[in-house]
Amino acid sequence: MATVSFAQHVKTDYDHNANFGQYKTYSWEKVQTKDPLLVDRIKSAVNSALAAKGLTEVPSGGDVEVFAIETTQNQQTLDTFYNGFGGGSPLGRIRWIWRRNHDRRNLQSGNLVVDLFDAKTEKVIWRSSSSDTLSDKADKNTKNLDKGVNKMFQHFPPAPSTKH
Repeated sequence: MATVSFAQHVKTDYDHNANFGQYKTYSWEKVQTKDPLLVDRIKSAVNSALAAKGLTEVPSGGDVEVFAIETTQNQQTLDTFYNGFGGGSPLGRIRWIWRRNHDRRNLQSGNLVVDLFDAKTEKVIWRSSSSDTLSDKADKNTKNLDKGVNKMFQHFPPAPSTKH
């Protein structure tokens, strides 16, 4: 019996001016998924990856704020993900500006996107997405999620820039 396997494709981008050596702690801000059982699984996978890179989770006030979103169909979802973080706070305004100016991308089924924000500057410092990470088959989700998140954080933190 043959098994069809889809390779996970990971894309990562980051702020080349960010000093990743200064980040020691992180806090979760939001996980958005249609399946509430995935929230803890996503957090657990990302927590493991960040802990392996030397970051420590704190309940609030971390150096980095973590956001994660699952997309389950072809949709422009990043535009709406940060809705609800507006309000009058400076961080809300920055996220609104980022959301308005961020180019929209169609995300395919089964993607996971993780964004890291610098809590002080309120800027996105790192983003990674992994396709074919989540499926409608619960038994595959944990294995695929762990594999995808490990790939996402494989080169985190990025090497310091050698600009002259």
